[in-house]
Amino acid sequence: MSSNSGGRTPSHVAIVMDGNGRWATRRLLPRVAGHRQGVESLKRCVQACLDRGIRVLTVFAFSSENWNRPADEVSGLMELLGMALGREVPQLARAGVRIRVAGDRSGLSARLREGLDAAERETAHNDRLILNVCFNYGGRWDIVQAAQTLVARGEPISEESLSKALSLAHVGDPDLLIRTGGEQRLSNFLLWQAAYAELFFSDRLWPDFDEVALDEALAEFARRERRFGRTSEQLLGAAAVPGPRAAA
Repeated sequence: MSSNSGGRTPSHVAIVMDGNGRWATRRLLPRVAGHRQGVESLKRCVQACLDRGIRVLTVFAFSSENWNRPADEVSGLMELLGMALGREVPQLARAGVRIRVAGDRSGLSARLREGLDAAERETAHNDRLILNVCFNYGGRWDIVQAAQTLVARGEPISEESLSKALSLAHVGDPDLLIRTGGEQRLSNFLLWQAAYAELFFSDRLWPDFDEVALDEALAEFARRERRFGRTSEQLLGAAAVPGPRAAA
């Protein structure tokens, strides 16, 4: 992707889907009801990304810190994920979505691990949209596991080698990172990969984040100038230099 967004659609969008619990609490509902509604919002977002030509969508579904939440909420989330895998994966497969799961699966139940493996396996042939689901994921965990992998292989640690050992090495870094729910922090999400992502914070709670809200984020991204350490003048100079064919 070009360093200057110049009205272009981002190739890779990452989202911190925040606000499910507050959405439910404001309606005097149990928090898990907000998470159920959050699944519906994710379905809308996936379809919107397909419609807009976005190639990669990465979502923060469950962080490594979320285990500290009330036990009934955690168990409800695990049950909801299991149900969603069984119900939604066939539809996603038909739509051309490839599911990849990033995170530490060692602490998950055997049934849930099998469901995640099956979702990846059943959608492995698709290429319209890669949906990365970060579950039991943390940015610090990701960097540590990548470093441990390199040490175990006896490989030197460099920026390039570490990047290739991260859990999202199969896709490029996110161009746009969205967080819903009004908070303005990364919360240990994609700490390495988001180094040059454009950040967009929305006050909408995740269940209320719809196609219009996504388009607002995309429009803001299109207005951003992505310099990657360079100056605006350098970007303009690079754009003015003709390519090999034009020079010939």
